[in-house]
Amino acid sequence: MDRYTEIRSFLLVTEKGSFAAAALTEGVTPVVMGRRLDTLEKRLGVRLMHRSTRGLTLTALGEQFIEPARQLMRDFDIAENSISAGRSTVQGHLVVSAPAAFGRSHVAPHAPPFRAIHPELKMSFNFTDSVVDLVREGYDMAIRIGEVTDPNYVAVPLFPNRRVVCGTPAYFERHGIPQAPEDLVRHNCLAFNLQGGQQRGWTFLRDGKLIAVRVDGDLACNDGELLFDWVRQGLGIGWRSTWEIQSELKRGELVTVLDQYAVQEYPIQAVYPQQRYLPAKIRHFIDYLRAIYNGPGYWEGVRNPAGT
Repeated sequence: MDRYTEIRSFLLVTEKGSFAAAALTEGVTPVVMGRRLDTLEKRLGVRLMHRSTRGLTLTALGEQFIEPARQLMRDFDIAENSISAGRSTVQGHLVVSAPAAFGRSHVAPHAPPFRAIHPELKMSFNFTDSVVDLVREGYDMAIRIGEVTDPNYVAVPLFPNRRVVCGTPAYFERHGIPQAPEDLVRHNCLAFNLQGGQQRGWTFLRDGKLIAVRVDGDLACNDGELLFDWVRQGLGIGWRSTWEIQSELKRGELVTVLDQYAVQEYPIQAVYPQQRYLPAKIRHFIDYLRAIYNGPGYWEGVRNPAGT
């Protein structure tokens, strides 16, 4: 067995927390993953993990080995990419994360035709409204909506987007129209639920400066699609991306308020870790999505469910 596979498998088991989860990601059986780790430990002459009925735990030497192992994988990728950078063939395994609803509606549908162009490429997707750590969790790239502040990531704008406050006409008839961001304290704001139950604040622009407003409401969750469904039912107001509400606005089912305070740029972006050589699989998929999203009438011609 090659050392690359052994070390990659060790890192995968460490990240996923079990042989079964790692095997599912790798497309092999848990027994195979266990054998790979056994072989690595025998070759190194040390125990990297304790196995028990309660699960897996890293030994002190296992903890010590994680970062050198990650660096080895990064160095291998750099060497591989430097050789293949000039090749026209897109191949390998591309692992992508995206917001749940956006990924289902605007990323996944484009994977089959992209693979038809590049049949040697394997693609895996994780659609979640949580922000993932690309390096630690083994992703090649992610689609993010909004500003990316991590200096370790490169962000490539795919399409312009804004965040606006919206609700049904019936809701605003009952509760009035907010004239300033501070008025939101008197409204039922349906916000995304962060870890620990804290609700995510809403951001606005006033006199050229960003302001964050803490909002509250009687319903909150970590599922953007459910939040948007509640807004459409008239249960409260939401802070939604313009890409997702076009159909409802055209039909008059939703209206926007506080537009003069909306942050003008909340772009849809492709994000990947800083690296010396950008793999062709990432570069080509980014270019492919950008061409689709900027195509004539794309956003008017698709049905947009909720996203975050």
